[in-house]
Amino acid sequence: MAVLSPPPAPTVAAIYSAYEAAADAGWRTHLGASLIGGECERALWYSFRWATRARHTGRLLRLFETGNLAEARFVADLRRIGVTVLDLDPATGRQWTLRDASGHFGGSMDAVAIGFPEAPKAWHVCEFKTHGAKSFARLKAEGVAASKPTHWAQMQAYMQLAGIERAFYLAVCKDTDELYQERVRHDPEAALRILAKAGRVIGAVRPLARISEDPAWWQCRLCEHAAVCHQGAAVERHCRSCLHASPVQAGAWRCARHGVPLSRRDQEAGCTAHLYIPDLVRGEQLDAGEDWVSYRLPDGSEWRDGVPAAAPPVVPHGPCSRCGADGYHVRPGTGPHPFGLTCTSCGHRGRWLGRAEAAARGIAA
Repeated sequence: MAVLSPPPAPTVAAIYSAYEAAADAGWRTHLGASLIGGECERALWYSFRWATRARHTGRLLRLFETGNLAEARFVADLRRIGVTVLDLDPATGRQWTLRDASGHFGGSMDAVAIGFPEAPKAWHVCEFKTHGAKSFARLKAEGVAASKPTHWAQMQAYMQLAGIERAFYLAVCKDTDELYQERVRHDPEAALRILAKAGRVIGAVRPLARISEDPAWWQCRLCEHAAVCHQGAAVERHCRSCLHASPVQAGAWRCARHGVPLSRRDQEAGCTAHLYIPDLVRGEQLDAGEDWVSYRLPDGSEWRDGVPAAAPPVVPHGPCSRCGADGYHVRPGTGPHPFGLTCTSCGHRGRWLGRAEAAARGIAA
């Protein structure tokens, strides 16, 4: 008897597709404290420079959401036994946000709390996590520092940045709903090493050392950046892959080519003056000019970065809201304008100035 294929599940497929359609690229504006415990500094640099676009399945995206939804239940559980939990920053009414001196490293705490039965007078950073059965069993046997070093490093970073000496780790097994708790002491030396590590990643102008040169190494095989790191896959063109862009103070980015600050929207869009950071090109650098870099690729061919296939037409328009120039390339189907107008001077794809605003700035419209 022939084996029948499983019946289609169009509703489930539609649900997963909806999650995928709503997902963003997975690019964070900052280097996250949840990542800093990772052993490979090159992988951290790739994440900070947006080397790999996240492409998670709808099922996995829903699983991530399940973990986020569990946080409200953890808060309710603690409040039920008399613990005072602040899951929002009273000063802002939003989730607690922590950043280092550069503004480029940090994260969002789940909560801060006081009144735990073990230490009723001490404030604690709260970290809530969900685990599968195997991970939970190891957590119980070995503790968070040994079984989940990335979680431990995340708490150390938060304690250092928040000026709090204790953390409370509360985890649940998704299979049995069993809870696990652990109080973690602030380790100032470890925390400073973590912040120094973040500083190295943020300040590096080229990829840092790999954890292994062997692509078959287990951490490399599981890494989301394996294709870029070991296989020479192309990185998308955006500001963070461009040699002109660099992080500056207060969590901002700046373009040296155009001498302008870069918003997140700018960073994602990039511009026509984009030149890859040479280490992101799988080839030998041969020569360079002001607006181009040439390479010899592994197959022996030469490739010149920075030379467009064809110069798009240029039209006059209102003054650019960024630099005041009034010449625009026409690229239909790109950018916010229906004709894809892009400033020829600074590459800006945003709005231009209207007559009233231009007059207020003393620019002829």
